[in-house]
Amino acid sequence: MYHLCAIGNALVDIILPASEDFLKENDIAKGGMMLVDDATSAALYGRAEAAVPGKVTLSSGGSAANTLAGFASLGGKAAYLGKVGRDSFGEVFTHDLHAQNIHFAAPSSPDLATGKCLIFVTPDAQRSMNTFLGAATEFGEADIDEAIIQNAAVTYLEGYLFDKPAAQAAFYKAAKIAHAADKKMALTLSDVFCVSRHRAAFLDLVRGAVDILFANENEIKALYETDDLQQALDKVAAHTEIAVVTLAEKGAVILAAGQVTPIAAQPVSAVVDTTGAGDLFAAGFLYGYTQGRTMAEAGRIGAIAAAEVISHYGPRPQKSLQTLL
Repeated sequence: MYHLCAIGNALVDIILPASEDFLKENDIAKGGMMLVDDATSAALYGRAEAAVPGKVTLSSGGSAANTLAGFASLGGKAAYLGKVGRDSFGEVFTHDLHAQNIHFAAPSSPDLATGKCLIFVTPDAQRSMNTFLGAATEFGEADIDEAIIQNAAVTYLEGYLFDKPAAQAAFYKAAKIAHAADKKMALTLSDVFCVSRHRAAFLDLVRGAVDILFANENEIKALYETDDLQQALDKVAAHTEIAVVTLAEKGAVILAAGQVTPIAAQPVSAVVDTTGAGDLFAAGFLYGYTQGRTMAEAGRIGAIAAAEVISHYGPRPQKSLQTLL
C-alpha cells in the first residue's frame, strides 16, 4: 500500500535569518536543536522578527515530514503518523501533507497547541533550532496505525520524537508490527544533542529493532562515544543491516552487507540553508531503496535531493525531484 511510513514530530517550521550576535544574545546553541516552552518560543520569534521584519518563511515541517515531502516529490507513496493540535497550525500541517498526496489521518490533541520549530539561519547557512513540541509530545502506542505499518515497505522513525517514554514505547510497538509483517524499520538519529540525551536507549533500539540507520558524522561519533569516524563506522556496521552516514560537503558513506559505498556530494552554486539536508538525503535514499536500486544509485538520489534543498531557504524541495532525476 505504501513505500514509506514515517513517524515523527508534527511541527510547523518558522524560518528566520539571524546574525551570530543574535544567537549569542539569546543563548541559542548554534547548529543544534533546543527544546523550549511555548512562552520562550513566542518571545524568541518576536525578537527575531523585529530584527528582520518581513523575512519570515512559514511551512509545515518536522524532520520525518520533510523526508516524506521529498519522498513524495520523487514519486513515492507515503503515509505519516504524528500528532497536531486542534488549531490553525494543525490545519496548515494537515493540508500541506494532503496536498502532496501523503496519507495523514491527523490525530489531534484537544489540550495542546501544534508544535512549532523556530529555525535561525546564520550567514554561513548553518541552522539553529528552538522547538516547542506541543501536541507532538502526546504521540504514543495508541496512535500507531497497525495496518499502515504492516503495509509499508519501510517505517521510518524520527529520533527527535524519542524524548518522551510514550513515544519510545510507540517506536518498539511499530518495530514489532513491521518485523512481524516482514517489513523494514529505519531510524534517523536526528541531532547530536538528542543522541547525547538518549545514547544508551538509542543503542538498544539500533541493536534490536533498526534495519536502516541514518546519521551524520557527529551523530554517529556521539552514539559510539568516539572521535574516530572509522571506529564508529566499524561498530555500526555490526549493529544494522544498512547504515547511511552523511558527511556534509564530503558526501556520504553507505555500509551494507559488508560493503562500503562512498557517495559524492552533488555540486550546488551556493549553499543557502542547510535545513533539511539530512532529511532529504534520507528521502532520496529510501526512494531508491524501496524501488530496488543499488546502494550507489540510492545514495546518488539522496545526494541530488539534498543538493536541491540546501540551495534555497526551507526544508522541503521547491523543484520536482522526480524531474531532477
